[in-house]
Amino acid sequence: MPRAQGVRGLQKPPTFAAMKIDNPIHNASFTPSVPAITSENEATSASSSGADFANVLEQAKTAEASATRLTRNGDTLTGIVRDEARAKGIVLTGSQEYKLALSLAAHNGIANPNRIGTGIQLQMGQLSALLSDPSKLNTSLAQNNASPQTAAAANANKSAPAPSSVPAAQALQANKNIQAPRPAAARAPTVSQHPVLAQTLDRAVARGFIPGNEKQDVFNKILQVANKHKFSPDDFARLTLMESDGMNPQATNQRCHGIIQFCDGPARGAAGVGFGEKPKAILGLSVYQQLHLVDAYFENVGLPKSGAVPLDELYLAVLQPAARNETRFEVPLGIPGKQALKLYEGNDSQSPITRNSIIQGLMQNAVDRLNTNNNSPRNRIQSQKTAEYEANDPARVWKR
Repeated sequence: MPRAQGVRGLQKPPTFAAMKIDNPIHNASFTPSVPAITSENEATSASSSGADFANVLEQAKTAEASATRLTRNGDTLTGIVRDEARAKGIVLTGSQEYKLALSLAAHNGIANPNRIGTGIQLQMGQLSALLSDPSKLNTSLAQNNASPQTAAAANANKSAPAPSSVPAAQALQANKNIQAPRPAAARAPTVSQHPVLAQTLDRAVARGFIPGNEKQDVFNKILQVANKHKFSPDDFARLTLMESDGMNPQATNQRCHGIIQFCDGPARGAAGVGFGEKPKAILGLSVYQQLHLVDAYFENVGLPKSGAVPLDELYLAVLQPAARNETRFEVPLGIPGKQALKLYEGNDSQSPITRNSIIQGLMQNAVDRLNTNNNSPRNRIQSQKTAEYEANDPARVWKR
């Protein structure tokens, strides 16, 4: 199976215990304590004693301490967010937990939320305030899902929240099993915009790779990463169809894991995104969470900065980054190991892998995996593009 090779690893600080942002939590939930309210009569009573004053002072200290938390062994940022939310009767989706965990990390100056240490005093005030005000919580999550233009417009008119935000927050508070509905601006992907990605996501939901209520979050995140690194969202879908059967977060060959196959070993894919010590822990992350690792991976491995990144260049960044030095389309790339049959010239494992064969193989693989209806507009477009690539690439005989 092809794999994400990576370019460099991360070193664990000597005094820190590496704790992934979404590893299972082992500690009890943390609930801020609230000081008891003293009545006016008691506060003004002439019989107040020194013991009363000591009690009030202790309450004040408790209230101050509740705004902080000292991390312990086994803590994770998403685990902390999850416990805080559930203590207030709110159940968040995985993507919502992750967004709030990133916000908690930023608020506490944690550069890498996947690697936190024990004994860190976290400032919990901002998170606690959000969770205590469902309207603000819902608005914050909606802004995280929105495009930069939508977020800018929301910031420009903070006094006029979206009509759907308050009812959604009230629903969350009234029934902890109800999830907040999507903001009005969030719509399902359309076939005309990104047909391969849309069909790949539908297939991933049908196969249980992605929860239905997280499909829009995954779609938005892929668009964000694709725009940042200048590749086609449809090409990324084709990549995952080859690497993980279309975004299966638990895809593994025991050496490489996840939706783009982050591989074991120093200076390789898993190490480059902070999972060098426990690469198989990637399999415990959702597709949405793994997309954050994909973003970091492409940042590390480097993609062309000028112009759009073509399909072959994108895939080689995952399969064998060093092979990108050969830019000629018909020249063998010298990629070692056994790869998917479709990647070879003529689907023959005794033939070499070239840029042309990679393009043809990825296109044909996408058609084959998504081809549940030969006459659908999506598959007609896919088949046409594959035929065009094959027509422009005459058959060759390779010497063995």
